Amino acid sequence: MSWSATKAETPRGDPSTATILTWIFPGAGHLYLGAPLFGLLAFVVLQGLYLLGLRLSDGMVFAFLDADLRVPFAGALTPEVGNLSGLVWQMKQYGFGPANPRPWPDHIHLGAWLTATSGMLNACLMIHANFLARVPEGRRTRAPSPALHVLAAWLVPGLGHWLQGRRVRGAVVFAVLVGMLVLGTWLAQGSNLDRERHFYYWSGQFLAGIPVMALEAAHGHAQVTRDIEYADAGLVFACLAGLLNVLAMLDVQTFADAKAIAAIEDPQALGAPEPGAPRAPGASS
Repeated sequence: MSWSATKAETPRGDPSTATILTWIFPGAGHLYLGAPLFGLLAFVVLQGLYLLGLRLSDGMVFAFLDADLRVPFAGALTPEVGNLSGLVWQMKQYGFGPANPRPWPDHIHLGAWLTATSGMLNACLMIHANFLARVPEGRRTRAPSPALHVLAAWLVPGLGHWLQGRRVRGAVVFAVLVGMLVLGTWLAQGSNLDRERHFYYWSGQFLAGIPVMALEAAHGHAQVTRDIEYADAGLVFACLAGLLNVLAMLDVQTFADAKAIAAIEDPQALGAPEPGAPRAPGASS
């Protein structure tokens, strides 16, 4: 086997290392894998989103938590944990908000969405780094990155399956999960659409992506002036819709990952010769 063929079969790096580095610091995994420009862009975008969210919320997002829930690892069950360095910075600089009570900033809910979105986007970046680490040096794949399909599946439940050609499954996922989200919001009369009121339930339903963003923008944060008979049931349905979307995203990732790896392992799928194989007469060098 020639030296070029051996190099072509060498993975770019350790997938676990690339994933963990990305989790700790957005872009670090891609820097480790020899993609510094992409890593720098990822760092600027994701950390920029997180810092903008902190700026808009004055770092008071975790002040939504009840006093008995304010423990050192309170952020472990929030979307922000996907961007570990951002979460650590937030806790170090702002903690659970100022000691003296003060009004919420005008754009605190937008700030909460931005910090949470930064964490979710970094989770997708971790998937991309993990996949890129397994692509042998000298090889390419025309298959879409699994991270793109997972991102689509988060933004709109079922969209990842739809893009993969599994349209019946995608339609079922969309109908069931968005239906649960709408049903839960109706039962709770919109009271579920407020991180201030239901901090961890909100974290779960956030995983349903754009549909919950649209519902929150339409009639979230309304004052509750009376008992809502089915509020608890509504909270469970809405939160469960987001949590079930995690399973849908895992299914999308597994399917996309297998397709992309197969394209790498079979050079004919790329329309390229085997590494080290003799070139056809007249082929350019």
